[in-house]
Amino acid sequence: MSSQPPILPSNQSPLGALPARFRRQRILLVGCGDIGLRVARLLPPHVALLALTSSAARVTALRQAGVVPLLGNLDDPASLRRLAGLATRVLHLAPPSPQGWADLRTRDLTRVLLRRSGPAALVYASTSGVYGDCAGAWVTESRAARADTPRARRRVDAERSVRFFGRARGVRSSILRIPGIYAPNRAGGTPRQRLERGTPVLREEDDVYTNHIHADDLARACVAALWRGRAQRVYNVADDTRLKMGDYFDLAADLYGLPRPARVARGTAEHELPLSLLSFMSESRRLDNTRLKRELRLVLRFPTVHSGLVTP
Repeated sequence: MSSQPPILPSNQSPLGALPARFRRQRILLVGCGDIGLRVARLLPPHVALLALTSSAARVTALRQAGVVPLLGNLDDPASLRRLAGLATRVLHLAPPSPQGWADLRTRDLTRVLLRRSGPAALVYASTSGVYGDCAGAWVTESRAARADTPRARRRVDAERSVRFFGRARGVRSSILRIPGIYAPNRAGGTPRQRLERGTPVLREEDDVYTNHIHADDLARACVAALWRGRAQRVYNVADDTRLKMGDYFDLAADLYGLPRPARVARGTAEHELPLSLLSFMSESRRLDNTRLKRELRLVLRFPTVHSGLVTP
């Protein structure tokens, strides 16, 4: 018989003394649409990937993508109980509650995650709309949130819940503030349909700065934040494009060989365009992405919309 002592699990890692099946990284996607599936394709095979879905019809598609589906509904807190202590890292991509000033969905999710040993990291996909109108100024993450719309105010409430969870549990909770997402292989991911409809844009003197991120770069930012995001940290997830909205549509029209859209005064647009579109034309800001590159060490595959709009 060997005189060597038995090899015991390492105690240097919180997961070291557990059976091997529990030491495997388990990533929970809360909301697994287009961006979630792009994230799934980036993760290595040894990572166990789970996704919360409220649609039984999506179960097969998620399994085909290598994701373990978990049926549950963010509007039904009782259905979330199984999530407690389940994942080592959580990526929250789901939209906020559709009404009111509070995001009850994120509040209920973080309450469940607090019940048992929490994940090492929680990443929340928010929106740059929480900054409100900045009159075209450069915006860093230190700028105070001044949301002007109910939708953006619900996002601010969700961010508070995420920060509270991080402080209460000692978890690295990161918030990604995301502008317009685009990609040629994403449903409605380019301006082509709007150009084909002939929807007008604002004239130069009334126009607003707009910000963008390619869907693939956003997915890469999500993965980077899961491992590199700092505790209670906000990141602007935007590319290097510096264009006003009208110039963006002119660029897309030229790339697609379509007529450039007509330019109208703001007063005219208020009578011709839907409120949902006007809301995007009422806020102007330029997002600083220095922290994204420096702390998350993300090298953009599509640094400008010019490169991203023409690549499948």
